[in-house]
Amino acid sequence: MHGLRHGAGVRQTKADADRSGGCCRLRCSCYAERMIPCALVTGANGFLGSRLVRLLVRRGERVKAFVRAGSNLSALRGLPGEQVELCVGDILSGHTVYRALAGCNRLYHLAAGCAPWHRDPRRVLGPAVIGTQEVLLAAQRRNIDKIVLTSSAVTLGSTDHAVLMDEGHDFNRTGADPTLVAKHRAERVALEQARLGSPVVVVNPTVIAGPGDWRPTPGGSVLLEYLNWPTSRRLRIPVSGGLNIVDVDDVAVGHHLAMLKGRIGERYILGGENLDLRDLVQGVLPEATGLSPALSTISRRRLEWSWRLQDASARLRGASPVTTARLVRDQVCRYVWVSSAKAENELGYTHRSALEALARGVSWYKEQGYISNGVALHPSHVG
Repeated sequence: MHGLRHGAGVRQTKADADRSGGCCRLRCSCYAERMIPCALVTGANGFLGSRLVRLLVRRGERVKAFVRAGSNLSALRGLPGEQVELCVGDILSGHTVYRALAGCNRLYHLAAGCAPWHRDPRRVLGPAVIGTQEVLLAAQRRNIDKIVLTSSAVTLGSTDHAVLMDEGHDFNRTGADPTLVAKHRAERVALEQARLGSPVVVVNPTVIAGPGDWRPTPGGSVLLEYLNWPTSRRLRIPVSGGLNIVDVDDVAVGHHLAMLKGRIGERYILGGENLDLRDLVQGVLPEATGLSPALSTISRRRLEWSWRLQDASARLRGASPVTTARLVRDQVCRYVWVSSAKAENELGYTHRSALEALARGVSWYKEQGYISNGVALHPSHVG
């Protein structure tokens, strides 16, 4: 059953055995009623993708969940078979996307197409661009009404000081980590296709938190490291820097709003609350978790060299580092503060606080057994 476990409601048939991109024909498929929107969601088994699928189902839409063969489908368990159709394929193989788009009029492209880290940067950059090109070409051939493409706020760059960036801020990180460059290049491809007539809207989420991060994302991995930090060790934090944290379900709603109201060829930042790293570690996280590890500060240069050593060690072992020295340089020790005013004004986008987003995520991690420390749940998530 391609990894569908624990009594998931998404049902499969013999058609799903076609690893080249077949879809499971369910009791009531997207082909039945053209008046009800039908959307293909790539990366549907991911953290954000699975929450978006559930949102669309709650709103009465039909969904095709596009996943790779052999994917872990835990995040899709319990979905109603009459609304959700599982499609197996790969965004690097455009014919599988084309096949999955049959009967759809909307497309949410969330799949990254590449690993978050690889010792060969070309294995990160190439798939991100090619995957975007293949998906948009398939959508063009199917004459899809509208496409929402998920990029990231990292394509805005970062700043030395606590100033807000909006959609007009240019990517400014020369020699950036391949993961940032890949996001930037894929977004450029999408916006160029919009300029040429494709009905593409781009959304730029910030650091996402909240429930449902089954295979912890980079942000989730950092949060789990904090949650499982040994009480006998000091936690070192940079002397400067800041980030924006947003709840996963707010971002999912933002995607739907972009589909309904977003202007073709535009970018919309889907952010939450801007936080200084010190405020996050000394205030918000302790309130959300009940943990208060001993802290010490570390300079940007020392932190960067520390991660250079860890990066080198990971490369030698063939493992994926939690982060890289270049990501520390370009993101962790700088400010990625944003304004979501454009999405708020044009789409009606809203978001909850970083405290609530983190508390929801911590509660979920604890329920799922990811945490070994004695985390005290925030009062709003007890019981």
